Amino acid sequence: MRDPKERLIIALDYPELPPALEMARLVGPKVGMLKVGLELFNSAGPEAVSALRELGARVFYDSKFSDIPNTVAGAAAAVGRMGVSMFNVHALGGSRMMMEARRAAVEAASEAGLVPPLVIGVTVVTSLGEGEVREELGIPANAHDTAVRLAVLAKRAGLDGVVAAVHEVPEIKRVCGKEFLAVTPGIRPAWAQAGDQSRIATPLAAIEAGSDYLVVGRPVTRAEDPAAAVAAILGEMKGASRE
Repeated sequence: MRDPKERLIIALDYPELPPALEMARLVGPKVGMLKVGLELFNSAGPEAVSALRELGARVFYDSKFSDIPNTVAGAAAAVGRMGVSMFNVHALGGSRMMMEARRAAVEAASEAGLVPPLVIGVTVVTSLGEGEVREELGIPANAHDTAVRLAVLAKRAGLDGVVAAVHEVPEIKRVCGKEFLAVTPGIRPAWAQAGDQSRIATPLAAIEAGSDYLVVGRPVTRAEDPAAAVAAILGEMKGASRE
C-alpha cells in the first residue's frame, strides 16, 4: 500500500449527491478512496455509496457510530452489506461496542459475498484543541495521550486501526504496531487554509509520521482545479513514500 495514490482519500462533503458524483468522476480515478460523511449520507442515504461504487470507487463511510453495542452491531451489519471498503466507530463507545461492530460487519459482508470492510476507531476528532479536550470534555489527559489510549483500546477490541491526528501517529504505531492502520484527517497542504481544523499537518508530514491513509477535503473539493490539487498533494506524498 505504498503507492501514494492508494493512500489518498478525498472527502465528498456535499449536501447533495449530484455535485458529489461530479467530483467523484473528476478525481476518483486518481485516488484510493472517496469518503462519504454524515452530511452526504443523511442527504442521499445508501444511494451515495452504491452510486460511487458503480463508478468504480472504493468508499470510506465516515459513519462515526457511537451507541449501545446492539444498536451499533445492527448498523455495522447494514454497512457490511453495502460493500464499503472502510467505516468507523467512536472508540469512546468502549471495547464491547467496537468488538460487536467488527463482528457484525465482517459476518454481514461475508454472507453477502463481499470483502469485509476495514473497521476503524475514531480517537479524538481533529477539530478539538487541547483546551476543549480538557475544559469542555473534562478529560484530564491531553489530546495526544487520550488518542493513544483509545488506539490501544481499539486494537484490543480487534479493530484494524484508528482515525487520529498526524502528531499522534508515531506513538500509536509504537504501542500498537506498524500494521495497525492510522487514518489521518486534518491534512492541509502548505498552500491551503486550516479551516475548522485545530490539529493539522501537511501531506509530507503525515507520510513521514507513518500515516497509512490521508483524508483531504476542501483543499481539493474547493480548488479551482481539483485534479491539479490532487496531483500536487500526491507530489508532496511521493517525497516521503520511498521506503
